Amino acid sequence: MTRAPFDSIVAQHGARVWRVCRALLDEPDADDAWSDTFLAALEAYPGLAHDTSIEGWLVTIAHRKAIDVLRRRSGLTIGDVPDRPAPDSTVPGRARDLDLARALAQLPQRQRETVVLHHLGGLPFTEVAAVVGSSADAARRASSDGVRRLRELLGERDA
Repeated sequence: MTRAPFDSIVAQHGARVWRVCRALLDEPDADDAWSDTFLAALEAYPGLAHDTSIEGWLVTIAHRKAIDVLRRRSGLTIGDVPDRPAPDSTVPGRARDLDLARALAQLPQRQRETVVLHHLGGLPFTEVAAVVGSSADAARRASSDGVRRLRELLGERDA
């Protein structure tokens, strides 16, 4: 069995990986995590088992790379925060994305991770549970609580 060329893997799953990275990080850090995800994946791709879910594998790597960024960031002092331009909220749809990003940032870490991995990353709860180190039922509950809280934070504007 031959593998798909890696560039087709990036084309097919790049947007999903971006959504996972962006949901957990600000845009510049998400760019870095997205790149780190595909660099790590490129290195491991030749040895990947043929029956591996590429989507789940990439989402798991993206989640871990985003967590690495958050861990590095938590070690920064206030003086180390780099200046970054504010995202352009005049781009159509961008304001809504910023609202979601802000709301996601307010969730407890477990809820944010499960919402991102399941709803943005597309992983089933069994795989979400494996990534976050819990049971599928606990992951489902955390995601449900997270979605409920997101609806509260976003004011059910689109419901």
